Amino acid sequence: MHIATSQAFKKNAHDALGNAGLQKALARSGPSFIARRAAAVAALPEFEELRNTGRDIKNHALANLDFYLEAYEAKVLESGGKVHWCADAGEARAVVLAICQAANARTVTKGKSMIGEEIAINDHLEENGIQPIETDLGEYIIQLRHELPSHIIAPAFHLNMDDWESAFRKAHTDLPADRTFNERRDVLIEARTKLRSKFLAADVGITGANFLIAETGSSIIVTNEGNGDLTQTLPRVHIVLASIEKCVPTLEDATSLLRLLARSATGQDFSVYTTFSTGARRPGDLDGPEEYHVVLIDNGRSAMLGTDFQDMLRCIRCAACMNHCPVYGAVGGHAYGWVYPGPMGSVLTPGLIGVDKAGHLPNASTFCGKCESVCPVKIPLPGLMRHWREREFERHLTPGATRTNMGLWAFLARRPWLYRLATRASSAALGWLGRKKGRFSSLPLVTGWTDGRDLPAPEGDTFFARYARSGRGR
Repeated sequence: MHIATSQAFKKNAHDALGNAGLQKALARSGPSFIARRAAAVAALPEFEELRNTGRDIKNHALANLDFYLEAYEAKVLESGGKVHWCADAGEARAVVLAICQAANARTVTKGKSMIGEEIAINDHLEENGIQPIETDLGEYIIQLRHELPSHIIAPAFHLNMDDWESAFRKAHTDLPADRTFNERRDVLIEARTKLRSKFLAADVGITGANFLIAETGSSIIVTNEGNGDLTQTLPRVHIVLASIEKCVPTLEDATSLLRLLARSATGQDFSVYTTFSTGARRPGDLDGPEEYHVVLIDNGRSAMLGTDFQDMLRCIRCAACMNHCPVYGAVGGHAYGWVYPGPMGSVLTPGLIGVDKAGHLPNASTFCGKCESVCPVKIPLPGLMRHWREREFERHLTPGATRTNMGLWAFLARRPWLYRLATRASSAALGWLGRKKGRFSSLPLVTGWTDGRDLPAPEGDTFFARYARSGRGR
């Protein structure tokens, strides 16, 4: 099972900064996401209006989630499917295992699913004698490497070509040892060679869901490889794993959100494959599963409804926030220590596993605001991270030195005359001490800054003094 290491974020980040291979991958891949999104947004004049629409759709769905989930279930039953309601990860794993065992499954093909990672379904199936096979190319290699995804849409974001070659040579020992990996196409051909037979032999296919449509009882997945379609149409049984907030009212709502999703994620107008599944195979259908199961998972979501963190449930998993985040861009996804990295993970993870286990994550932010500015459904991520910091402080989870320093700052801030006196005195003292070099290479109490860069010595008056002299501070 995935044991969260979010408490070790500082060490994880330190290790990531010293990992030459990771830094190479981040430098190579990061900018391309930003450029492609910018081009896609520029080509759609109504994008900003569409963001408002997406926000409103999700807000309405969350405000009436009980109604829409029940309506969704009724439509799934009407189309010959079955819905399983699961309060937590343990219940969800048990349901999936029971379905697989009833089908006498020995192998399971699986499309990319973050909720699948969250409930650690692969480990559970393996422990019970069933072999899960990831079919998304990025998920496939991290399964071979026994890793978590480092990115929610590009799971192998942290890997370079030599990592792929090493993993494939180690896992695919039946292939010629003298084969070459000169370009990406070589990787794709080998993966296709190994996976094609798995699709045909699988007894059960498991996919996630980008959206669930209450109006029709449909689930939607988006992929660029077609693996999701093969996963859900070839096996006798199709299992959809979905968290409860994925439900939206109508088909029109879903298509509005789809217009936001691919543009925000990969800079495409639409993903190559956008697939709707509605129930089991009907008489006359040429393909499709004999059984269609939807495993609806709460796992902490309902506890976020009606709280300061409800806005986080609008997330459509596009990864725009992490693609633009300077912290993620420096340390990658594994430093966050669990399934969800970047700004969205810094808000969602404490909500799902507890701020006591993930309290470092809301502090892993420059608060530049870029994540909020690019979020397709306008989640106020910096504000939500501040709320988690407040919870952390209230529960005395922050380090003692931090609490002491914040208390001292608060004492001064509530007494403006004393604050101005203290800043004038400290500024003058530092200016005098740094008068020769103009900077400090080391300084007590601010080693977190001076360990990585010099601290400029103050010059002239404080801001408040200059502001008062200008006549605008009266």
